[in-house]
Amino acid sequence: MKLIIEIAKTQMLSRIKQTVIATLGVTFGIAMFILMISVMTGVNQILEETMLAAAPHIHIYNKIEVEKNSILDKINTGENFVNIVHHQKPKEDSPNLKNGFQIVEHLRKDQRVLGVSPLLTTQVFYNFGAIQIGGNLAGVEILEENKLFDLKRKLKAGSLENLFATPNGIIMGQGLAEKMKLNVGDKITVTTPKGNILLVQVVGIFKFGVGAIDDARSYTDITTVQKILQKDNRYITDINIKLKDYYQAKAIAQEYQSAYAYFAEDWETANATILVSFKIRNIMTVIVSATLLIVAGFGIYNIMNMTIYEKMREIAILKATGFAGGDVMGVFMTQSLTIGILGALSGLLIGFSFSYFISTLPFDTGGVLSLDTFPVNFDIKYYIFGILFGIITTALAGYLPSKKAAKIDPVQIIRGQ
Repeated sequence: MKLIIEIAKTQMLSRIKQTVIATLGVTFGIAMFILMISVMTGVNQILEETMLAAAPHIHIYNKIEVEKNSILDKINTGENFVNIVHHQKPKEDSPNLKNGFQIVEHLRKDQRVLGVSPLLTTQVFYNFGAIQIGGNLAGVEILEENKLFDLKRKLKAGSLENLFATPNGIIMGQGLAEKMKLNVGDKITVTTPKGNILLVQVVGIFKFGVGAIDDARSYTDITTVQKILQKDNRYITDINIKLKDYYQAKAIAQEYQSAYAYFAEDWETANATILVSFKIRNIMTVIVSATLLIVAGFGIYNIMNMTIYEKMREIAILKATGFAGGDVMGVFMTQSLTIGILGALSGLLIGFSFSYFISTLPFDTGGVLSLDTFPVNFDIKYYIFGILFGIITTALAGYLPSKKAAKIDPVQIIRGQ
């Protein structure tokens, strides 16, 4: 075995340029694979995390549906037609969840549930001088809401506890606060579409990193919204749920919809369009990455094949001096594995270096996402896959031509020379 390694080493060093080119082929393939998959999965990961950070795993609400398009129906009785006039739909259908708080308490006993937050939200206008800025006011149990969306970590100023100590206090989105130049402690009036007015005080400012939320939403205690809407203390319209395993959301949502007779929407259904784009990007990442690795593998195969062709006389001499076919295969397999290991390790190092550099670059999303630098995923499994693929590819690339070399008849080669 030692002799086989020495022969492989001598052959590689005698054609150092060829060896370096083969190693660089593996290095480039692995490095581009690491860079591509780190960036693409990093982008997908931050988008999914942002989406889940701003949305409940299950949303229960009273879905208002219009059953008839017309108040007049014509029915064929067989002999003639009968006109039936339906009662006109009421001007306002109530989205109230009857026994909503009882449902909340029942859900909190479910071992699969991490947090349950009742919700009452209303569209409002924030009166900033002569200007009215549209937004929404979400009445919640703030500590339960914190379990779902980690609001405490998203606070940029103030605290959640201030909401308990301040009558008509609100925690406002950063984008909304910046529009009106508001800080903690400032007061502002809000108006509902029906004209109800309430003076509120800013006790905190949060940032989700999602423009649609930060530029429009404010949180307050659920009783404050009940007061401005002139509803009783049992009136809620939504229930948001966070699960311990959010991949069970679809099945559990169907279970809740059957149990409570209210519409239960899981996060996958609510974000189906976004998830399709994630899948497309993942497929493209796999295709491009696999192509890079396969091209690198074929490059190694061609180089090893040419190496064996150029060393026909040396192979013939080895076999003529007593080396078996397996020994010849061992020489070339040693060369292939050496190239594969060196190329894969250097590819991982270069790929990591490029990925780390990109992760330090400033990334301006225009306020849509809360990001300072470009998102890059450094998951160790991709590095393990990269080095295994590099070694296996070069091993296969060396095995096929070395098997051919093992069958060479030394007499025919020497006569041919």
